[in-house]
Amino acid sequence: MPIRLNDDQSVVNTIREGLKRTGGYCPCRLQRIEENKCICDEFKGQMADPDFEGFCHCMLYYKYK
Repeated sequence: MPIRLNDDQSVVNTIREGLKRTGGYCPCRLQRIEENKCICDEFKGQMADPDFEGFCHCMLYYKYK
């Protein structure tokens, strides 16, 4: 299950700045709860799905099949 950063460096920089600002919580989510700490639980579930290929919610990471 290969995971990589988004190829768009401006997206990566923006999300990383947001992560610094929020203390590691997904900057794309309103709630600062443990489930939204990067790598969020939603993407962890998607990573575990052998049929999923795509970006995480904030588009920082991409998972290949």
